[in-house]
Amino acid sequence: MTRYGREFSVGTNRLSMVAAAVALGGLLAAGTGLLAEQGAAPKPKKPGGGVSLSGPSLSPEAAAALAPSGFDNERVLSVYDDWEPAVASDPITSNLYQITTRYSGPPACKGCPFPVLIFRSSSNGGVSYGPDRFLVVSKNKQNDPQIQVATNGVIYVAWLDNFTPGVRFIKSGDHGVTWTAPISFTGKGTKPSWSDKPWLAISKDGQNVYVAFNASDSYVVSSHDGGNTFSAPVKTNNDTRYWFANGGAVASNGTVYFSEVDFSQDYTGPAHVNILKSTNGGVSFTATVIDTSQQMIDCPWSAGCTLGFFGSSAALAIDGSNKLMIAYNANDVAGAPQQVYVRTSTDGVAWSARQLVSTGLAGVNSGFPALASAPGSADFRLAYQDDRNGPTTAFNTWYRRTTTGGGSWTADVRLSNLGSGAPYKTSAGYAFPYGDYLEIAVDPFGTSHVAWGEGTSYTGPGGTWYTKGL
Repeated sequence: MTRYGREFSVGTNRLSMVAAAVALGGLLAAGTGLLAEQGAAPKPKKPGGGVSLSGPSLSPEAAAALAPSGFDNERVLSVYDDWEPAVASDPITSNLYQITTRYSGPPACKGCPFPVLIFRSSSNGGVSYGPDRFLVVSKNKQNDPQIQVATNGVIYVAWLDNFTPGVRFIKSGDHGVTWTAPISFTGKGTKPSWSDKPWLAISKDGQNVYVAFNASDSYVVSSHDGGNTFSAPVKTNNDTRYWFANGGAVASNGTVYFSEVDFSQDYTGPAHVNILKSTNGGVSFTATVIDTSQQMIDCPWSAGCTLGFFGSSAALAIDGSNKLMIAYNANDVAGAPQQVYVRTSTDGVAWSARQLVSTGLAGVNSGFPALASAPGSADFRLAYQDDRNGPTTAFNTWYRRTTTGGGSWTADVRLSNLGSGAPYKTSAGYAFPYGDYLEIAVDPFGTSHVAWGEGTSYTGPGGTWYTKGL
């Protein structure tokens, strides 16, 4: 095991556990008002496409013939313009939950804007799902859903409710039928006053809950009473870069980890892949840089896409023996396509050398990794997207598995297997990876559940697609 990168420690005194500030509405223009206080504006979200699409129509016989090895045929979540899904499995039962970010369809209320977050549940391991339901009715635009489930069946959700009030949190003890009142961590009169891109991590029993987010700087809030109350935000960096959390995990000994990538404010130049670690319940964090990527490719060939979209992201998972695995996309030459790599660690500080898990082919854009561990030890599941079937024109979602902790991997399985059913799909793949991330969860019976976005372009329209298998 080799130590990579630099380390530094940043923390604040622990404040008494108090309920977070009540969310306050209002839209703020970048660089003005409350946002200007922080010295950096949040990155803009995608505009709505406002278009509904039809899903695939195949006979059961045709679908079965096309299904990927070990997996169901891919399915589209709705006929609406969906992207950036979240998925979580109950760790004990066959209950499964999905959230998607929706840009078209019926509004949540009169005057409610898009996008909205749609929640649905399955009681039979994803064979079928109940009806779509609005997660929270709000006059704010909703983005970036996160969902986790504890061993007692309680569901925890975090999301972005506009940049201000920003990241909010709710939980449910009845499979998502009812939810607690939202808790906000930022807003008018707080520091920071806005927030972006949450990532949620919980202990198995749900008693310890952590939410990482950014206000350009990186922050984490923590709860040790099951999400009833949270600490004040703890800043984890000491630079002027823009940070994004992409993964999180809580070890059985209580240590919490987040994987985060930091960029320059305009995405030019190198990006750093970091691991945040806290051994004191989130009072303070150390940060270790484990790799550096050069500037990502630009994407003027896709409507609405700008520099930064294909930047590095870093997924994180931990197995039953507390072995960590990180999966991330990076390149060594500025402007070159990126590849997906994994590393492993037992302490979050010393990491194995990076291991290539994507094609490694020059000219193939690989990224958006999602990672999960199965029950037990050494079993990790990886999903990612690339355009090996047609540079910039034919993307697909791929799946690999290791049962040796990364020592060896199965061959790629193409999960996006249908060649029709939406205008962005062909036999080679789909036109564009729709959304900044995809997600994977493993249920207690060992089945992988993967959800991702496919679209015509960054602007869309597109849809959330999903499948399950081994």
